[in-house]
Amino acid sequence: MNKGKVFLVGAGPGDAKLITVYGMECIQKADVIAYDRLVNKELLNYAKKDAELIYCGKLPGKHELIQEQIHELLVEKALQGKVVTRLKGGDPCVFGRGGEEAEVLANEGIPYEIVPGVTSGIAAPAYAGIPVTHRDYASSFTIVTGHGREEKGQDHVNWEALAKGSDTIVFYMGIGNLHHICKMLIEHGKARDTKAAVIEWGTTSRQRTVIGTLTTIEEEVKKHNIGHPAIILVGEVVRMREKISWFEENEHLSSIRT
Repeated sequence: MNKGKVFLVGAGPGDAKLITVYGMECIQKADVIAYDRLVNKELLNYAKKDAELIYCGKLPGKHELIQEQIHELLVEKALQGKVVTRLKGGDPCVFGRGGEEAEVLANEGIPYEIVPGVTSGIAAPAYAGIPVTHRDYASSFTIVTGHGREEKGQDHVNWEALAKGSDTIVFYMGIGNLHHICKMLIEHGKARDTKAAVIEWGTTSRQRTVIGTLTTIEEEVKKHNIGHPAIILVGEVVRMREKISWFEENEHLSSIRT
């Protein structure tokens, strides 16, 4: 049997231009593209005319069954001898299930490659004028999954280590859990006036950013009706936004000109 090959590709954080050169090549040569909900659909325009495009989107809270079906899909198409590009938002190995999918392919003896992508936890803050590290403010940076619900026994974060051991903290998938995140960080040692930002639809034309502190950011999010997808950023690097915010201002000026 002539096995195909699977490329687990990071599509980047939203702006179509932020995909890597190799990631674009994987789109162009694929017989099958299985793409996620947060992938910029513009990228699909670069697929071959006869490529099979399969939507594999997963809404928040509805992952497990669909993930098993994605595993079966990748194996099935590869065993048909096809080149498959599994196109994921951000980076496939940063909360992207890339490791799980690679493991399934390895178990089936199917050739595959992992193609890294730009992750939103770095890119969205950069577009908002907030570097995640800075010589004056932050020498450490931590990425955390933010959706673990305490009431469901899903909160496995070491909050004390996080609050005391990292200068900049970025939470993915945490917008619905913002109150708990702020509460736990304060309880475990972060100052109440630590700067915080929430960035919605980072790196896209829909990007919006609100800033505050651990005690005010929840109110700012509610006031501006910020929703998913969003990145939560905690740390003194948020202060840099006042000086180097660039993307949203550029988008605003572009919309005025047009």
